[in-house]
Amino acid sequence: MPSAGGRKDELSQVIVNVEAQKDEPTGYQILNRAVFYVSRFVSSQKERDFVKTNYNDIKRVFSIWVCMNMDENSMNYVHLTNDALLGSYNWKGKLDLLNIVLIGISNELPTHDEQYELHRLLGTLLSKQLSTDEKLGIIKTEYSISVDDKMRKDVSTMCNLSQGIREDGRAEERENIILNMYHKNYTLEQIADVTERSVEEAEAIIRNRKSVLV
Repeated sequence: MPSAGGRKDELSQVIVNVEAQKDEPTGYQILNRAVFYVSRFVSSQKERDFVKTNYNDIKRVFSIWVCMNMDENSMNYVHLTNDALLGSYNWKGKLDLLNIVLIGISNELPTHDEQYELHRLLGTLLSKQLSTDEKLGIIKTEYSISVDDKMRKDVSTMCNLSQGIREDGRAEERENIILNMYHKNYTLEQIADVTERSVEEAEAIIRNRKSVLV
């Protein structure tokens, strides 16, 4: 979390939350979750970053969501606006306290131009096809970022992260199939045969998912 020192308009007075998603969730609308996150980060500052009624000390909050496997590269900035419906009174306060940035990354790496500069960099780091050396080559030649041992280690970590996200996605998909078959009254033996899991594994997945939903 950023430190609290410095002038009010410095980056140190900004709280940034970054979330990575393997794709756009289907169980809920992602913007609703992002609104919940920024609201929670604002309210959590009470008695920590400001006390009593010193609401002018609230830090700006940015919630940045990176969704992979999207149909197209996209980026949206969601923030507060002030529409004057009657009169022209200037209500005091900050409209830049709540900020949501939604970044969609497609599977196809975009060309290197100014419009897709950020998406190409993120797409490179999270790519399933590119090796670590290929990623480092793009970072060095196209973005003029020096590559040292620390950078190589960080990029390798990103490769493992993206692989982990994909594996989590596959595991979640398999569990959803098992649960759907269970709700359609398939036997454990049938579920295990179709999903190529043991009866014990299928039963454990159903039991765990049911306990979460209770």
